[in-house]
Amino acid sequence: MSLHQPSAWFLLVLAALPVLWWRRRGGRGRSAVSFSSIGPLVAAGGSWATGLRWLVPALRTAAIALLILCVARPQKANEQTRVLTEGIAIQLVIDRSGSMLAEDFERHGRPVSRLETVKTVVRDFVAGNDRLHGRPDDLIGLITFATYADSLAPLTLDHGFLLDAVAATEVSASNEDRATAIGDAIALGVERMAGLEPGRLAEGRIKSKVMILLTDGENNAGDIDPITAAKMAAAFDIKVYTIGAGTDAGFALVPTVDPFTGRIIRRRIPVSIDEDMLREIAAIAGGRYFRATDRESLQRVYEQIDELERTRIEQRRYTDYKEMAVESVSLAGVRIPPLLSVVVVLLALELILANTRFRTIP
Repeated sequence: MSLHQPSAWFLLVLAALPVLWWRRRGGRGRSAVSFSSIGPLVAAGGSWATGLRWLVPALRTAAIALLILCVARPQKANEQTRVLTEGIAIQLVIDRSGSMLAEDFERHGRPVSRLETVKTVVRDFVAGNDRLHGRPDDLIGLITFATYADSLAPLTLDHGFLLDAVAATEVSASNEDRATAIGDAIALGVERMAGLEPGRLAEGRIKSKVMILLTDGENNAGDIDPITAAKMAAAFDIKVYTIGAGTDAGFALVPTVDPFTGRIIRRRIPVSIDEDMLREIAAIAGGRYFRATDRESLQRVYEQIDELERTRIEQRRYTDYKEMAVESVSLAGVRIPPLLSVVVVLLALELILANTRFRTIP
């Protein structure tokens, strides 16, 4: 509770109340009836009303004190914060072709496939960790691709659903779906983001549209050329960041099933990333190209993108004041009625008591 300034100075009038009370108790200024002797009255004794005769002036004094407090304008402040966000629409486009099974990344000293490493780093990018803030205010979707491109999660703020889709992403078991259709994947991402316009996000605004394409190979499938798809993205103001993931040794170990023994063996396969194409895609669509040869460098790539594409959060605080003199408020869980209504009740009670049980003559 606080007092309106400069109305709080009216509280100084409360200092006069003890004087008024003293004058009331002393009986000064009141008429009197003379008796030759009050002995019979003293012998008759007093009643409970006599002992409570102070109640009527106390009610009036309390009413006056509350009235002075009302003039001082006590207020109950209720501070509220409004958070306004400018989010980013992010389309994750992840390669799940057969070569993503290559185990040229490490975790805790053990070889891990490219796809498993990417899934872990993407999870940290979305949810956050000790090095990343996470993207709680951004619309994020997921597209995966091999020979064909598929949308596994629409652009959404439900990041739990999105991360479940990321965790469920696997390399296709079909040999017919192990090629790499980069152009089709970009085109599908453009289709999913084309309808978004800045300022059309509920509870906030869309600041920009971003696509993060990760692949470990070359475009060798699909109907749309990657460069054509990049131009489509640029036409819809979609910035495309491209990431080439995988070793630069020219080959990688890929686990396969030995047809004779049924055991898992690792065989070398040649790998090649079309870096020139990825650089051109990024240049056309206003993004950047990154190269990740191990888990640590892949983490740094997503950290750089995280810094480049930040969500702006604006907080506006305002205070709503309630006038306790005329409005009911809640203090410490107790509902307090308007103080002026209490004043009216006290004066009414004083008037009733002064003219009934506590009536005096004169």
